[in-house]
Amino acid sequence: MPRLRFCISRVPALAVAALLFAAMPAVGPAAARPGPDGFADLAEKLLPAVVNVSTTQTLKPDAKSGDKQNEPEMPQFPPGSPFEEFFKDFFKHQGQGQRGGGQPEALPRKATSLGSGFIIDPRGYVVTNNHVIADSDDITVTLHDNTSLKAEVVGRDSKTDIALLKVKSDKPLPASGWGDSDVSRVGDWVLAIGNPFGLGGSVTAGILSARQRDINSGPYDDFLQTDAAINRGNSGGPMFNMDGQVIGINTAIYSPSGGSIGIGFAIPSNIAKLVVAQLLNEPDHAVHRGWLGVRIQGVTDEIADSLGLDKARGALVAGVTDKGPAQASGIKPGDVIVKFDGKSVADMKQLPRIVAETPVDKTVPVTVWRQRKETALQVKVGKLNETEQASAQEPKKEKAPKEDGGTVTTLGLTLSNITPELKEKFSLSDDAKGVVVVNVAKDGPADEKGLKAGDVIVEAAQEEVKSAGQVGGKVEDAKKSGRKSILLLVERQGDLRFVAVRLDQS
Repeated sequence: MPRLRFCISRVPALAVAALLFAAMPAVGPAAARPGPDGFADLAEKLLPAVVNVSTTQTLKPDAKSGDKQNEPEMPQFPPGSPFEEFFKDFFKHQGQGQRGGGQPEALPRKATSLGSGFIIDPRGYVVTNNHVIADSDDITVTLHDNTSLKAEVVGRDSKTDIALLKVKSDKPLPASGWGDSDVSRVGDWVLAIGNPFGLGGSVTAGILSARQRDINSGPYDDFLQTDAAINRGNSGGPMFNMDGQVIGINTAIYSPSGGSIGIGFAIPSNIAKLVVAQLLNEPDHAVHRGWLGVRIQGVTDEIADSLGLDKARGALVAGVTDKGPAQASGIKPGDVIVKFDGKSVADMKQLPRIVAETPVDKTVPVTVWRQRKETALQVKVGKLNETEQASAQEPKKEKAPKEDGGTVTTLGLTLSNITPELKEKFSLSDDAKGVVVVNVAKDGPADEKGLKAGDVIVEAAQEEVKSAGQVGGKVEDAKKSGRKSILLLVERQGDLRFVAVRLDQS
């Protein structure tokens, strides 16, 4: 099964001898295709700004496990090979010490990690991946001319996997400039330069294969994909366009073996340069992100149809944080945010990234889809507290009025007004309001959407409902209007979400 791998080489210091016996995976040549006459002039210009980043880390043995997970693997030999006993003895003694009574004692060991980076400022500022230098005791940056310099961490951001280092040099260092990753197009040629397998500065060429890849590595995934060969040790190295500008930071590969199969991922420069600027210039050398204070969900085709949207787009607001920026601006549950600070929101995943990149305390225009038309609002962006929960707080509920216990069957649901008996049966809160689902027909429209007995319908067609009869009326109105689905706001164990249920037109 192919797996996502971060392209960093981690080599236990005592296992170097063993690695000499390991075969490097071969990467076959790419199919011939028309391209530039060559990359030699560009590579010669760019190589001096790319560096190797090596770190050392003390691995403390685990008394319970015997530190098995950090032990170097012994090379495999044919049965009876004279090397077999030699290496067994070698690894046994390297991982143990002796104390009173002759009992073996596991000792701390040093491990070496190898990665890449690039200089962005002649004063010695170097950008790399955070996972390259994470948990390290010492960091060394090796320049293209083999000069080795000790590095210090200026700042790091784990959410985007970016770190900024500083080295001291008695002369200005060659530096690379940022490019605009947003204008790079799929099919454009790119160069990747880095330190694969610790071999030193290596140049590979390819094209930009895709944009806006979400590889589930963090909350702000928006990777560039390339077929330029990226291997272990390339982490933190730059991806250049043909103008010699950095448009990405090579970070991860998709591979069954750890070697390149032509699927590599890079952090776009337009994300990286904003993060790096804050790591460099903020007094605390940390990243401060914008915060809106909403809980959102995706807009499906059914939801778009029920809201009168032309197509599935934007981010549907399922909840608003009490006293947060969104609530103060008038954003409400049921709104669809289609534009934020002049940027169109194509889908739900885009909104957190756009908001996070917006300066704190900036007032920005926001366009929401509400009651089948666009509504313009102004929002003053707050500051994201990294310890906060990502989801918004639920609005406080008012006590529900007394109901008469009537039931209605619609959408494959048997609905009932909330009664004391149903509150007890389904463990509903004392202040629950809406209409409770008491049964769901198998394979019906509601069953398709995962509704269950005990769910509470709070809204139908974006209007509050207090009786089962109201839900039935909203369904009939939607059918008469020719809609294909109806939007329900459903509460389940304190969690609110919108569900678009298909209408049976028969």
